[in-house]
Amino acid sequence: VLENQDLQDSIKPQKVEFHSLNFNNTLRWQPGRAREAKATVYFVQYKVYGQSIWQNKEECWGIQNHFCDLTDETSDIQEPYYGRVRASSAGVYSDWSLSCRFTPWRETMIGPPTMNVVHSNKSIILKLQAPRSPYRRKRGSTIPMTNYYDLLYQVFIINNLLDEQHRVLVYEGKDKVIKIEDLRRGVSYCIMAKTYVPMLDRSSAYSSRQCTML
Repeated sequence: VLENQDLQDSIKPQKVEFHSLNFNNTLRWQPGRAREAKATVYFVQYKVYGQSIWQNKEECWGIQNHFCDLTDETSDIQEPYYGRVRASSAGVYSDWSLSCRFTPWRETMIGPPTMNVVHSNKSIILKLQAPRSPYRRKRGSTIPMTNYYDLLYQVFIINNLLDEQHRVLVYEGKDKVIKIEDLRRGVSYCIMAKTYVPMLDRSSAYSSRQCTML
């Protein structure tokens, strides 16, 4: 019995937490202390805060991965959710490990905008597009994150003659087409953009940089 208890404790999943980008909500965990435990498999359940009954996530029942996609199960973005995971090895089951409470609207990270750069004479024209959520309209197109948040775009420019780290904020606002003017001919400029959510005071990571020579 003690041996079983030891195995139970040592395979119990650690650090169960939601990771969320643009409402793609994934439950992740780390294996227990017994990393050498043979053929450990995991079982995932979820529920809305306040409900008493846990739901099984069928696709994450007896899996070897350390993650489980719960995007569809957590699609009411204002609701708080919990996830939990237990492990099984050699016929022994661990206790459940519980995540913190997770509310998608409050906690998802917003991705950077996609960016299209066109240059003309002494200016650069940017076309920005908000990141997309995994949810679809009835006609099938994906719903942009601007449906859920008041988003601003922040545009930064790097003059490659100057210090590489010297990013200058040249625009902040909601426009999707931005013109950066009065640039110097023969100079290479790199552009990066972020999405900013004023209500949550949260910024995305930088977009990948796009460089152009005027």
